[in-house]
Amino acid sequence: MLELITYGTQSQHSTRFALQPGQELVLGRSPDADISISWDDRISRKHALLKVQPKQLSVSRFSNTENQIFLGGVAFDDFQLEPGSTFVIGSTTFQLLDSASSFSSPRDSPLEEVTFKPNELVKVRYRDADQRIDVLAHLPELILDARNDADLFHRLVTMLLSGVKHADAVAVVRLNDEDRVEVPFWERRRQTQGGFHPSGRLVQEAVKKSKRSVLHVWAAKEEKEDQEDYTAVAEFDWAFCTPIEEGVNGRWGLYVAGELNQPYQVSVPQGAGGIDLQADVKFTELVASIVKSVRRLNQLERQQAGLRQFFAPPILAAIGDNLNTEILEPRECDVTVLFCDLRGFSQHAESSSEDLIGLLGRVSQALGIMTSHILDFGGVTGDFQGDAALGFWGWPFSSELAPLDACRAALAIRNAFEQIKLQPDHPLSDFRMGIGIAHGRAVAGKIGTSDQVKVTVFGPVVNLASRLEGLTKHLRVPVLMDEATAQIVRTKLDREEGRVRKLARILPYGMEKPVVVSELLPPESTAETLTDQEVTCYETAVEHFIQGQWEEAFRLLHAIPPSDRAQDFLALQITRTNRIAPLDWDGTIRFDSK
Repeated sequence: MLELITYGTQSQHSTRFALQPGQELVLGRSPDADISISWDDRISRKHALLKVQPKQLSVSRFSNTENQIFLGGVAFDDFQLEPGSTFVIGSTTFQLLDSASSFSSPRDSPLEEVTFKPNELVKVRYRDADQRIDVLAHLPELILDARNDADLFHRLVTMLLSGVKHADAVAVVRLNDEDRVEVPFWERRRQTQGGFHPSGRLVQEAVKKSKRSVLHVWAAKEEKEDQEDYTAVAEFDWAFCTPIEEGVNGRWGLYVAGELNQPYQVSVPQGAGGIDLQADVKFTELVASIVKSVRRLNQLERQQAGLRQFFAPPILAAIGDNLNTEILEPRECDVTVLFCDLRGFSQHAESSSEDLIGLLGRVSQALGIMTSHILDFGGVTGDFQGDAALGFWGWPFSSELAPLDACRAALAIRNAFEQIKLQPDHPLSDFRMGIGIAHGRAVAGKIGTSDQVKVTVFGPVVNLASRLEGLTKHLRVPVLMDEATAQIVRTKLDREEGRVRKLARILPYGMEKPVVVSELLPPESTAETLTDQEVTCYETAVEHFIQGQWEEAFRLLHAIPPSDRAQDFLALQITRTNRIAPLDWDGTIRFDSK
């Protein structure tokens, strides 16, 4: 089956169009065109008529079009296109492929077959080293600048024709799942020479069997006249194929072919005339090696870029370039979970109903602040739930610093939003946030189905962190911690980084066991925060409250500055019953809703 592939400067991904014999198709920029190229304004709405034949494509330019169609750099109004050939309109390249091509050798057996062993070509010297080195020097840039595989194949073939001056044709070849030879791209030094048909036997031997460069020599020109079985397909005297291995799917290679004007020699002594095929094979192997290395590096960079969304740089460094995914498998471990949510999102959504895209941009910016600080302090970004972000520490590597780093990230997020609040013109100035932090056992890693996975954490500790975040609205503080985290922070976090204030013992809605919750406070040196003495006074009031001594608790709360909102919550609990604890009081505040 024939296919037409398009790629251009504004189309970063190649587009394929299946062609069936007998079809007549209009190519143009119009959406109604059979082959619509909407991205190129140099293509007319109806630019050319394509007539599909079994093994060819007839191309005819409409007379009323402004821009020419170029085949091999020459303008044509009508021409026949064979599989592997390309033509250009504007900034778009069109390539015809035969996706089901299968080629056989020009003869049943070549006159000579040479398989080059590793390091066999090390001592081969170039007679035109300067020219070849100049070509190789530009190869990494050529590969990295390629927009897609089709563009890369075009560049590689053109470059090899420049570097192997004896070659009459160069192609990128590959084996499909049925071991049939496909030719994604080929080019001849002179377009008038006709089509191109590689040796299927040679490609099989190099790409599949030996996985090394293989050279076939069939005949020199003077030998052809005496060979009745040397058909028109066998238009080349020699060809070699160099495989490019890229993991399990790397069944492709570079195919170089040409003619001999004299009796054949594999290697020509230094200073002698003739074609030195060993040097050409060595050069092509260098090209293949550079292609493999640069594409591998590019792949690693893309993978690293994807992982940067989840992992901090130290974790990426520990995982290494080999990206051993076994380390990402889910397992049970001690983790510290941070759940951060935006305040008043529902109100923002209602007021921004006419500009939801704008609201999404603002929310994304806010989530970006959260995740950047999670990553800055070595955490893993686990999930997004609407306007909330989840981060966790303690996986894939356990660390005693996990709870402390989670708290450092929370303080950094809190500070970032407080600074934004001081800027009335900032797009996030009217956003508030709440953070819940919990520490405990969970399952962390790649979690999901066979079709879709994500890196996240699962377990009761995640639910607790989410509940704590929800309680920040009721307790009127930005950051809440469970008791496990608070105990670690009290003993190990430098007070110049952060402090703990015990707030209450609470039974959240839907939970069976009470939780002692504490606030994570910035250091005393921070402006507009409680002093250490005021924190101690507040915690004493909390102890009296838990023990049922509500009058004393209420008196101590009056020593706290009115700007502190947490005291409002506790004072409200006390005044509801006229400062007298209920008879069944057990020190726990129960919530009947989230």
